[in-house]
Amino acid sequence: MNWFKETIQIETRGKGLYPITHQISPLIQDWGIMEGICHLFIPHTSASLVINESYDPTARQDLEAFLEQLVPEGEPWYRHTLEGRDDSPSHMRSILTATSLSIPVDGGELHLGTWQGVYLFEHRTQPHRRNVLIRCLSAD
Repeated sequence: MNWFKETIQIETRGKGLYPITHQISPLIQDWGIMEGICHLFIPHTSASLVINESYDPTARQDLEAFLEQLVPEGEPWYRHTLEGRDDSPSHMRSILTATSLSIPVDGGELHLGTWQGVYLFEHRTQPHRRNVLIRCLSAD
């Protein structure tokens, strides 16, 4: 068994889902991993990782709108607003989604469903540079 690791940086333009499958898959191929597990971790408290439908963009829009309604900005009871009205809600959205994902690798590819894709979910209004740590364990 071998461990492989990389950190990728994603430049966000503000809130929304950013597809990152296309940045992870080539690493697995370059590393020659045929069977194993790929673990992803985002070391940020106001962004997260999700697996969502990657075919129809309206699925992504609906998820973004859902979290906006579930955790709106500017609630009068928010206390953690030092960095703006999106400060507290961005942390709440992060705990409702995930900061890490583990995806099987089979046949040299992430074993995702037909329509699934991996996304970085930016919860802040302003652009950010986000890191995603990739750690893959090869069973080969």
